Amino acid sequence: MDLTGEELKTELTGLGFSSFNSKQIFDWIYKKHQFDLNEWSNISKKLKAYLIENFELVIPKVIWQGESKDGTRKFLLKLEDGQTIESVLIPARERLTQCISSQVGCAIGCTFCHTGTQGLKRNLKAGEITGQYLVLTKWLHENVDPSERITNIVYMGQGEPLHNYNNVKAATINFLDDLAFGLGQRRITLSTSGLVPKIKMLGDFPPVNIAISLHAADNSTRTQLMPINKAYDLERLFEAIKTIPLKAHRRITYEYLLIEDLNDQPEDIDALCNLINRKESKINLIPFNEYPGCDYKRPSPDKILWFMQELNKRGYTCTVRQTKGDDILAACGQLKTQYEKLNLWDQEKEPRQADQTL
Repeated sequence: MDLTGEELKTELTGLGFSSFNSKQIFDWIYKKHQFDLNEWSNISKKLKAYLIENFELVIPKVIWQGESKDGTRKFLLKLEDGQTIESVLIPARERLTQCISSQVGCAIGCTFCHTGTQGLKRNLKAGEITGQYLVLTKWLHENVDPSERITNIVYMGQGEPLHNYNNVKAATINFLDDLAFGLGQRRITLSTSGLVPKIKMLGDFPPVNIAISLHAADNSTRTQLMPINKAYDLERLFEAIKTIPLKAHRRITYEYLLIEDLNDQPEDIDALCNLINRKESKINLIPFNEYPGCDYKRPSPDKILWFMQELNKRGYTCTVRQTKGDDILAACGQLKTQYEKLNLWDQEKEPRQADQTL
């Protein structure tokens, strides 16, 4: 699963196997969700023996899951080496979005993010990234409804996706491949904190939606929130953004975390408007989601609405992200694996369902 279709085809044909075998293998894994090679009835004994000798086929294991009062589900997944990550399923009208992790932990260290407090353990392999989709699809079929389907993917879980560029790229190729997952380009969103050298490489990345974690329109505030701004300040960031190839009718999404009395003032709106091209952009406001030990606070609903309306008045496409899953620490910025052995900071917000295997 770490290989793209072309890479698998090259591997097999180089050994004298048929190029069609790679399509058969992808069909068993990604369409039939069959991970036992002994059940692959149309694969020759010789090829099976080679695969068993030279490859492993493993997907993450669900060791805990909780359901929010709004239907959001958070999953703790165990990887082959014992490391754990979190992935979230977010329901909405006519779609089910999976928030996927790209690393075990994160090295960026944003001061508003719960994930950043655990540091970076390692990058996820491509197969561990796509494996999150596979294992949750399997879980949904077995526990909810066989027809249930994850329709959208956002790289907004744990980690900085561009910090793990090659593996995220390979995973995305497979997400788009009709022989694998067959998701449309508009159904995948890559979010980055602003890793400038890798943003400049996005011309070589599959053409998916791009989201930039901005969160402040001045360098002082952004550096307070995101230490990466010390290395790649707003000037360097926006020079890099100009190099991103946009297809027709596509826009860059700017994610803006609203924090009470920090970046929710009239001068912040002025700075945003001076920084962002409204014709090629849309702004997604994210009310801050509090977590244990955080110092920041969420603005009032009236303040959030006012901020959005002021940007709308100036001609910007601006929306407010609906908070989902905050009662199980599954909302934006709240993911952190193995926190207090999964004891939530407010016991009255305990998940309604949980696998007791942990």
